[in-house]
Order: sequence, then structure tokens, then C-alpha cells
Amino acid sequence: MIGKKDIQALLIIGVFYFFIELLGVTCPIKFLTGISCAGCGMSRAWLSLLRLDVSAAFAYHPLFWLPVPGAVLLLLWRRLPKRAARVCMGVIGGLFCVVYLVRLFSPEDTVVVFAPEEGFVFRLFARLAG
Repeated sequence: MIGKKDIQALLIIGVFYFFIELLGVTCPIKFLTGISCAGCGMSRAWLSLLRLDVSAAFAYHPLFWLPVPGAVLLLLWRRLPKRAARVCMGVIGGLFCVVYLVRLFSPEDTVVVFAPEEGFVFRLFARLAG
């Protein structure tokens, strides 16, 4: 069952992402590090799906559909056997890790990038170092 604290946490996260989006930061991890996160392309994938462009959705992130069963799993967490819930969550996390690494090291993938020199932290330290 979703509690008051869960709803408050979701609202805080939503407000945070709305605020950083207004600042032009679409992904805080990529902005800070210059390296895409494992969920990179997820928003674009869902927007493509809303336009009924399934192939583009899979191209942006092949696991775009997985947060839905993941959310159901979290909602039912207390009702499921602990071991089964942990295994399911581990499988979901493992899939995200495998897909992320494949995309990160694939030269054909244009969504996931590794460019630490473009990250805010790198640029900040470079400026401080002179």
C-alpha cells in the first residue's frame, strides 16, 4: 500500500525534475558527469510510444517498457514472497546494467554517451585548476 511518505517522496522528485528541466538540464547525471545514465533515452522512448512509434521507442531505450512492471512490483512488494520480489528486482536491475554497458560501448549507439570532459564537474575542476 502506498503511504503518505511515498506520495511526498514522489512529489519532491517530480518538483525537482520539473525545476531542473526549466533550467535546461534534462538529466542531472549526464549534466554533472558528462556520462549518460542507465535510463538514458527513457523519456524520449515513452514520448515516441505516445506517438505510436514503437521502433523509435525501442531505439531510444530497449527497456522503456520495464518501469511499468517494476512499478507494479514495488506496489505489491509487501504482498509478494520476499525472495521472489528480490529476484525480480535483481533481474530488472541486471537487465538495465547489461543494456547500459552494451549501449555505452557500442559505437553505433548515439543515445548513450561517454564524454566526461563535457560534464559540469570536469569543467568546474578544469576552470579551478586554471
